[in-house]
Amino acid sequence: MKDSWDHTYDVVIAGSGAAGFAAALTARLRGLRALIIEKTDHYGGSTALSGGAIWVPTNFHLDAAGLGDTREKARAYLDATVGDRVPDALKDAYLTNGPRMVREFHDRTAVRFVYTPGYSDYFPERLGGYPQGRSVEPAIFDFTTLTAEQRRTMRRAGLPTYGLTITSYDFRYLNMVARTWAGRRASLKVGLRAAKALATGAKPLSLGEALIARMRHSLATLGGDLWLSTPLTGLIEENGRITGVRAQRNGREVTIRATGGVILASGGFSHNQRLREKHLPAPTSTAWSSASEGQTGDALQLGIEAGAATDLLDKVWGAPSVCPPGERPFFLVADRGIPGMIIVNQAGERYANEAAPYHEFVDAMYARHTAEASTVPSWLILDARAKSRYLFTGLFPGQPFPRKWLADGFVKKADSVADLARATSTPADRLTATLDRFNAFARTGRDDDFHRGDSVYDRYYGDPTLPNPNLAPLTQPPYYAIPVHPGDIGTKGGLVTDADARVLREDGSPIDGLYASGNVSAAPMGETYPGPGATIGPAMTFSWAAVNHVAARG
Repeated sequence: MKDSWDHTYDVVIAGSGAAGFAAALTARLRGLRALIIEKTDHYGGSTALSGGAIWVPTNFHLDAAGLGDTREKARAYLDATVGDRVPDALKDAYLTNGPRMVREFHDRTAVRFVYTPGYSDYFPERLGGYPQGRSVEPAIFDFTTLTAEQRRTMRRAGLPTYGLTITSYDFRYLNMVARTWAGRRASLKVGLRAAKALATGAKPLSLGEALIARMRHSLATLGGDLWLSTPLTGLIEENGRITGVRAQRNGREVTIRATGGVILASGGFSHNQRLREKHLPAPTSTAWSSASEGQTGDALQLGIEAGAATDLLDKVWGAPSVCPPGERPFFLVADRGIPGMIIVNQAGERYANEAAPYHEFVDAMYARHTAEASTVPSWLILDARAKSRYLFTGLFPGQPFPRKWLADGFVKKADSVADLARATSTPADRLTATLDRFNAFARTGRDDDFHRGDSVYDRYYGDPTLPNPNLAPLTQPPYYAIPVHPGDIGTKGGLVTDADARVLREDGSPIDGLYASGNVSAAPMGETYPGPGATIGPAMTFSWAAVNHVAARG
C-alpha cells in the first residue's frame, strides 16, 4: 500500500465528538498531523447534544474550589461504584491522566470548564463520594467566534430554551423559578445575558454546544483537519499493524495512511436496531435514543473484524425519556426530581425511586419489567399543582403541554384518578392505592418504599421549600400521564482497550496501530455511572492518552 495512499497523516481519527476532537487537539499539541473524518454532514456527535460536563476527579478546578478531593478518595469511590468490573489499571490511568488532560487543554487551547458546585456525584453516600460534586461544565462560548462555515456545519442541540443560554448551574435554580428567590435571581441573570447578547451581537453557547465549539475553534487555530460527510469504510492492515483507513469522500473511496495510529472515536450503536436487538435487553428501540443519528456501530464492527475483544455490549448510558411521535426524545433529568410526581408501571404501581440517577432508573425499568406489570413504557403522573410550580419537559411552570400532545393522546389528561386509570389502561384500584400510599408518604416527608429524597443527589433538583424536597402529594386535578421509555444517551459497550486506549484482542494483546475511546470502546466506568460527565470525561482522557502513546513511539 505504501505507494498508493491518497492521503497521509500521523493520526487519523474517526468521529467528531469530544473524543475525536480531544485526540486531534492532543495530536496537534504534540506536533503530529491530525485528521478527523466524520460520517455525517455536521460535526459534534452526541457531545453537541449533551450537557457537555466532564467528571474528572482531582482536576485543578476542584482544587481551586477548595473541594479537598484526593486521588485516594477518588479511587475509593471508583472501587465503590465501578468495582472490579474494569481492570484497576484502567481506573488508575483515568485518575492519573484526567487531571493532566484538563490542565493542558485549559493552558494550551480554548477548551475551558467551570466548576458546578453542588451537582453531587451520583452516589454521594458511598465511600469517597462527594455531595458537593466533582463535575465541571463548559464555559460559555461566543458562537460568532467561529467562521460562518464552522457555524453552519456544527451539530445543534435544539433544546427548548426559547433563545436563552442556560448552563447546568443556572438550570438547577431556574427549575424553582416559581418557588424560590434563588430561582428568580437565576431567571434575571439568564435574561440579562440574553439582553447583553442582543445588544452586542454575540451568540453565547452553553453545555455540549459550547464544548464542541471551543474544540472546533481550537483545532482550527492549531491547524488540524476535519472532513465531513466522510464515513469510515475499512481499516487497512499491513504485517499485523493497522496502518490506515478506507473512507468514502466526494463519491469515491480514498485511502488515508496513519503513520502513528488510527483512533476510533465514533460512538456506539444506539441507532442500529439490529445490533440493539442482538445485544441490549428487550424491548429496545432506536426511537428512544438521544444519541446523534450517526451512531450505528460501523467502527465497532470494523474493530471486531480486525480481531478486537468486546465487553459491556448489553449496557447503555440509560436515560429515561419522553418520546413524542415525530420528535426527538426528551431526556428526563430534573423532571424526575420534582415533587407532586410519580412513575408507575402498567399495573399502576411504583417500582423505583423516581429521582434516582438516570442510568440507575433505566436499569430499574428493565429489572422490574414483567409481562404482568410492564415498565416499558411506564407512566409518569403529575397533578396540576406540580405542573404549575415546576419546569417539566422543557416547559415553564404553568405553560400548557403542546396541543398536539393532548390532541393525539400522547399526554393523558383527566379530572380524577379513576378517569386517568381508564385513559392509561391501568387498574383503577391499584393506581388509586398507589397514589394514596405515596400521598401519605409525602405528608410525612419520608418515602418508606423507595427512599426518594434521602440522597443528596435526589434533592439537587427538588424543591427546597418543602420538608422533603422531592415529595408532595398529588391531590390537585387535572392529572396528567405521559409515557416514559428506557432511552439512552449512547450505548456503553464496545472494543476492549488498555490504559493507553490500545484496542485489545481476546488474548489481551494489543492490535498494533489501533486505538479507541468514547462509546465505541467498552466504558471505563463499567456497568455504572459515577457522576455527571462520566461519559465525556473518560472519552477525552483516553483520547489524550492514546495520542500520547503514539507520540511516545515516535
